[in-house]
Amino acid sequence: MRDLSPVTLVVDLKQRDQTAGLGGLPFGPFDPVHHRTLEAGLRTWVDEQTGLKLGYVEQLYTFGDRGRLTKLGGEDSHEVSIGYLALTQLQRNDAAIPGRGLIDMGGRWRSWYGFFPWEDWRDDRPHMLDDRILPSLEVWAKSARDDKLRPMTPLQRFKLYFGLGSGTWDEERVLERYELLYEAGLVHEYYLDRGLEPPDDGTPLFGHPMKMDHRRILATAISRLRSKLKYRPVVFELMPESFTLTELQTTVEAISGRHLHKQNFRRLVEQGQLVEPTGASSSATGGRPAKLFRFRRSVLAERPAPGLRLGGVN
Repeated sequence: MRDLSPVTLVVDLKQRDQTAGLGGLPFGPFDPVHHRTLEAGLRTWVDEQTGLKLGYVEQLYTFGDRGRLTKLGGEDSHEVSIGYLALTQLQRNDAAIPGRGLIDMGGRWRSWYGFFPWEDWRDDRPHMLDDRILPSLEVWAKSARDDKLRPMTPLQRFKLYFGLGSGTWDEERVLERYELLYEAGLVHEYYLDRGLEPPDDGTPLFGHPMKMDHRRILATAISRLRSKLKYRPVVFELMPESFTLTELQTTVEAISGRHLHKQNFRRLVEQGQLVEPTGASSSATGGRPAKLFRFRRSVLAERPAPGLRLGGVN
């Protein structure tokens, strides 16, 4: 496993005591009196409660899954949330966010690969895929009833989303793979949503669970960010002002969950004209001094889709 891992802020949602012990994504109310736009409300809310200054922000989707009910069969109002992808840079001592302002959230930064361990291919194809996930999913897919509203059968979706047969692994299909595991009853949330205890018959459950539908929201955000890498320079929102090409490659690998060939990656960066040398070097690598680069911001005005068009999984 690589040292660098993309992280998400996970908080203790104390008001959801029916799933005590599970964390979730931070959220807060929109105040139309004080917030001119939804995004302005998001930025203000995050700053007040965490002290974080957000960089790139993008609206994802509206979420209102069944798992948002406080109690199955209860009469409480059903919550609907607008999810956002928001990026911020962390310092090495930012592992804990104590929370402040309206709610003491007890926040912690956690690697998103703890929630989706099958998505990290940087050190090779994850063993858990062939050892546990694919056999369990195949049994379910072969026996699952076809949904006439879907264009593909469960078995077809299983093969497509997991790159089986003549297909290839598409790192952007994070949400589809999680949804399939959910349908098959192979994640904890399937049982939480139904007010059930997980079976004790040895059925495997994969990845760390989250409260309500928050793992689905996180999967949506990862899918969107991986896609954005290819046609928008969002990765530079996560980079310092100056960086080496090795640091840039390591960051792209951490987000995409893929190992990238060094020379091919550098060729992509050069062809995209996304960076420019600063004229300085870094000796922090421990070896020969490495040239420092910075994001060439003028590229944003030169063409509409300046990104890193990564090829297939190595």
